[in-house]
Amino acid sequence: MNSNEILQLFKDSNALLTGHFKLTSGRHSDVYYEKFTLLKQPEICTKMCEQMANQFKEANPVTIVGPTTGGIIIAYDVARYMGIESIYAEAGDEGGRVFKRGFSLEKGQKVVIVDDVLTTGRSIFEVIELCNKYEAEIVGIGLMLDRSNGKVKFDYPFYALTSVDADSWEVADCPMCAKGEELTQRGSRKF
Repeated sequence: MNSNEILQLFKDSNALLTGHFKLTSGRHSDVYYEKFTLLKQPEICTKMCEQMANQFKEANPVTIVGPTTGGIIIAYDVARYMGIESIYAEAGDEGGRVFKRGFSLEKGQKVVIVDDVLTTGRSIFEVIELCNKYEAEIVGIGLMLDRSNGKVKFDYPFYALTSVDADSWEVADCPMCAKGEELTQRGSRKF
């Protein structure tokens, strides 16, 4: 699948929403990519995960790591295609990410970090920090959709199935707030 076909999957499955949204990052936007609309459809999700897996095979990772919540499903399916393990990083009580449930990494262990939709990269940067605490070797980062259209930069090989230039604003700069438009909050982070 090419980038346009991936974007079409978001549209065809009604995962591309328009309105006034508070994103997981805390920013506001007039578009929202509801990845769970895709993730609940294994036939679509698995095609996307297979493409991610193919992108990172030559990096020879041992583990795929995803942040909660959507990253759990993606990490599992990418790892399944690669025949390796998957683990996930949960929100820590004091911010950032932590491994629970007996998950850990070894020094030098090759990992690929995967997630669903990137706006500011906060979740990915938290998982990078966690992997670095374990001194694991990050050999790649994969995403279903990059809303920043490449503006968020990582110090590791990066691959997004598709990229879009979706506007987002700090609350003080949001044109929809200025017009008094009703705000919808989606996503899993608490504000």
